[in-house]
This record gives sequence, C-alpha cells and structure tokens, in this order.
Amino acid sequence: MTGKQKEQPAKLELGQTFPLTIKRLGINGEGVGYFKRQVVFVPGALPGEEVVVEATKVNPRFSEGKITKIRKKSEHRVQPPCPIYEQCGGCQLQHLDYKQQLKEKRDIVVQAFERYNKEVSDNKVIKETIGMEDPWNYRNKSQFQVGLNKQKVIAGLYGLNSHHLIDIADCMVQHHATNRVTQVVKTILQDLNISIYNERSKKGIVRTIVTRVGIETGEVQLVLITAKKELPRKDLFIKQVTNKLPEVKSIVQNINGSKTSLIFGDETKRIHGKEVIQETLGDLQFELSARAFFQLNPHQTVKLYDEVKKAASLTGKEKLVDAYCGVGTIGLWLAKEASELRGMDTIAESIKDAKKNAKKHGIPNALYVTGKAEQWLPKWVKEGFSPDVIVVDPPRTGCDEQLLQMILKVKPKKVVYVSCNPSTLAKDVAVLSKAYNVNYIQPVDMFPHTAHVECVALIELK
Repeated sequence: MTGKQKEQPAKLELGQTFPLTIKRLGINGEGVGYFKRQVVFVPGALPGEEVVVEATKVNPRFSEGKITKIRKKSEHRVQPPCPIYEQCGGCQLQHLDYKQQLKEKRDIVVQAFERYNKEVSDNKVIKETIGMEDPWNYRNKSQFQVGLNKQKVIAGLYGLNSHHLIDIADCMVQHHATNRVTQVVKTILQDLNISIYNERSKKGIVRTIVTRVGIETGEVQLVLITAKKELPRKDLFIKQVTNKLPEVKSIVQNINGSKTSLIFGDETKRIHGKEVIQETLGDLQFELSARAFFQLNPHQTVKLYDEVKKAASLTGKEKLVDAYCGVGTIGLWLAKEASELRGMDTIAESIKDAKKNAKKHGIPNALYVTGKAEQWLPKWVKEGFSPDVIVVDPPRTGCDEQLLQMILKVKPKKVVYVSCNPSTLAKDVAVLSKAYNVNYIQPVDMFPHTAHVECVALIELK
C-alpha cells in the first residue's frame, strides 16, 4: 500500500455505530470528535465525553451522528429544565452547566482564530466571556407559528429538522410577559373561532403571533400575522385582548399572503392603541415599531455597549463613524464622548429612526445617511472628514470586503468590531492585520443556552 492510500481517512457508512471522544463544541453547539481523522458532529454531546454514535449523514469532508450511548459523562452535564428541550431546537446548550457554557463560548472564539488567524488565538488576547447573573426569561420578543392540533389552537416553533409544530406554553428563555400574552391570545383565537392558517393547504387566516415587551417599561406590542387583509371578528378580538391584557399598548396586523418562510409581509397596519411601544436602554429611550430591529436581550445589550464604550475610550475630540448603524443605538451610546458622529445603513427606515432617535436625545453632532460605508467614507475623506474611530456591527456574514479595504486606506486609529459570528470576525481581522493589531477580544453571552456568542474586538493601528 502506498503512503498516499494510507493517508485517506476511513470512510464511515450510514447507520454505522462507533465509539467517539468529544474534543470540543462546534459553532452550532454540537459536540465535535474525530473518527479515524474525519470530523464528526454530534448534537447533544459535550467536550470530554466518550460516546457511542450512529452515523446519520456521511459527507466526504465531515459526518454527522446521533448519540446511542454515553459511556463517560461530562461532569458539566446537567438535566435540561425545559420539558420540550429535546424536540424544540430553539436552545442548544441547556444540558450544559451555565458557568461551563461561558467557558465553551470563549473556546468557540479561540477555535475561530486558530482556524483563520493564528497570531490572535493567544489566550491573553481573548478574554473570559461576560455572562448573565440570571440566564433565563431574557428574550424580549417571540415569534410563534400558529396551528391546529385536534381542533385546538397551538403556537410555537417547528421541531428540529421537521415540519411538526411544537406547542410552547412557557418558553424558559422568553420574558414572562411575552409568554403570557401569547397564551392568552391563543385562547382568544380559540374562543372566537378565528380561522387558523394551514401550512399544507395554504388556507386560513392567522399565521403567526409576534409579541415584544419593553422590559424596562412593561409595555407590550402584539402583532398578528395574517394571510389575508380581513381579520374575522376583529373588533371582538381587540376587545378581548384589551380586557384580558391591559399591558398590551399596541395591536398591529401584518399581512403576509406569500408562500414563504419569511414571517413578515410588506403591509403593516395598526389596529388598536399606539403605533409603537417604549423601551429604555441605560439613559436612552427608544420607540419600537412592529418591524424595527432591536436587541433581543436588553440587559446584556447594556453590558455589550459598555464594552464598546470602553474599547472606543473617547475623550470628546474624536470623529466617530458608526457603520451598519441600524436605528443608531451604538452610536448614540457613544455620541456624548465624540466631537462628531456619522452613521450609515442600507435600510432607509433604520436611518429615519436613527435621525429621530438622535433628535430625541438632543444629539446635534450626529449625521445619518442611507447607503454603504464603503461608498460614503471616500466621499467624506475627500471633503476633509477623517474618522479617528470606526465602529462596525455587521451581519453574520461579516464586513463587506470593500469596507475592509477602505478602512486600510483611511486608517482610523481604532476599529471597534462588534461581531455575532466568531468565524467572520477572525477572517476580517486577518484582512485588517496588514495595518492593525488586535488589542483584545471580549466575548459577551447575549443568548444563554444557545450556541451564539457575541464579541467586542479592539483593533488598533500599528
């Protein structure tokens, strides 16, 4: 046998069972082990465990498997408190002790940098993850699909890799107010016999119940997503909601008649109460409309934004750019310490809200424009505006390549990178490393019991 043939990893067969030692957690919270040098992903397995696995998917580059037996259990394995944890799939790490979740999330960041940017994976650069004191009932918004089970109205999420709707009566990561409103709305829809949409036949009216609570103000917004404009017994529905749920200050209908997995359609109309609900972050107030993006865990958002403030460490003299600014939250958090703030986003509605928010908070030194940072920056530089600090908070796909090249050209003293995906953060940092060093990376746990980890990276000009 030639050396080359020896190098080939042994091929797994579908349905084959084999022993596996779990080395680490993957980016989606699954256990990762190696069978004859081939990567195997095993949902529910934890680092340090010895398990017997059945191969459920075999690809040339990696395989997936399910646990048939745990031979050696992790000391950090706990009983998930949620009764439908296994079926739901909304959380991935409830079976791991919370303190250990924070360590594993830091390790996910370390792994990303080992893969894409070895110089930074040094342990001193990546700090310990900032967690929550009470990591339950933190989400301020729920979006539950509505269906019928034996003529009973249910609302929840589709099960893991299935089209089976799981009724969620009391989600442990959702705020109590969103849970309560969803449950009461379910009973009102049932009592009034309002038609429920059927995914298969594409008939019926009510598709989704969306609830959002202002955690600091207690105000709740209810959005009913319907397949048609007509909402049967609308007045009776409104009357019952306002009687039973006085905390609901805004009732909105969104029409989505498309055969799509997108939740919201294009048409949104207020049917009762206010257009928006109020929320407070630190000393900033925000108005939240049905479609407005807002962080899902306000308690941790304050910690995240304070880390951004610490990294930027402004003195009042700096010109600040907030790229991917959304409704302006991060920029406004820092604006009082900057001499000038400029923000941009490609979504026109967000820019409209950002302008409104800046005006409301009496911030005269803010300018917001619609478009991409890589288009606006060169224009501003030509006009004599040169940023000292650029804050980026891009989507999961990371920064636009043109923006990274523009940063290398403009050379601000600091880039503060807020990331929701360690892999794209590591790749982008590798591009910037031509002219920049990473001072530190601070992971923040925005979504306890899930595999997500956010980071704030302080990147400084060499």
